[in-house]
Amino acid sequence: MDRKELFTVPNILGFYRILVFPLILWFALTEKESLFAIFIVINFLTDIADGFIARRYGLVTDFGARLDSMADNLTYLLAFIGIYIFKLDDFLPHIESFILFVVMLTSTVVVSLVKFRRFSSFHLYSFKIGGYIQGIFFIILFTYGFITPYYYFMITWGILSAVEHITIQFIIPHMRSDVKGLYWVLKERSSEK
Repeated sequence: MDRKELFTVPNILGFYRILVFPLILWFALTEKESLFAIFIVINFLTDIADGFIARRYGLVTDFGARLDSMADNLTYLLAFIGIYIFKLDDFLPHIESFILFVVMLTSTVVVSLVKFRRFSSFHLYSFKIGGYIQGIFFIILFTYGFITPYYYFMITWGILSAVEHITIQFIIPHMRSDVKGLYWVLKERSSEK
């Protein structure tokens, strides 16, 4: 990969999210909620922007998909830390569903690491849509507050997309990037027979 392919706008946004991780973590650990909220919102907005730019301008690469997935995982880790530090009281009445949500999302990563020895970079349609739904939820949570109906919509979508993700990991023999979804994997398998 040459420098031109490495330093595309989507990749630079992904690098930004990885590089700013320690700063946002520090804001959380030192209980600087306003700065944490500003930077976590910027992370979610740059996540939306990098995917849009990559698809719109034909800058989608395997490296970029893996970079984006790593940056996504770190951003979600920050969001969960922020919830624990700043918003735990809002989540306590819904803690069982939230724990299930976190376990399911974590399971997608664990299954990938165990089976393929690397992070997944599927970018399923359901995960992309779920990422937008979750990003909007976290932006609203850290800027406005907890909205219960939207929370359950986000949780339900997230759990269902995690089930799809894990199912695909058990079906495919080797890791691939940019898998659309279970329907396409099953269609591909049936055409190979």
